[in-house]
Amino acid sequence: MAKGYWVSVYPAITDPEGLTAYNKLARPAVQAGGGRVLSRGGRVVAHEAGITQRVVLVEFDSFEQAVAAYESEAYQKALVALPDGFERDFRIVEGID
Repeated sequence: MAKGYWVSVYPAITDPEGLTAYNKLARPAVQAGGGRVLSRGGRVVAHEAGITQRVVLVEFDSFEQAVAAYESEAYQKALVALPDGFERDFRIVEGID
């Protein structure tokens, strides 16, 4: 079965404290959904149209599990904590089986 991944890129973080509030709620929601954080804000080398801002990569055992974790009540509560004016490019992608 192909794994599922959350890929988040943060082009702009105008309220780092607000991001901390989101992270306090999101981390347990991701773990409860079976997610494993593989990368969170480490070094980035961007090519072509890429950006060097924060990138987060979370792995799940399946694509369906990744979608279910996003749609979970716990994660939806975390999304409410994202600060106003927050910019994020978020995708759920299926890995190669």
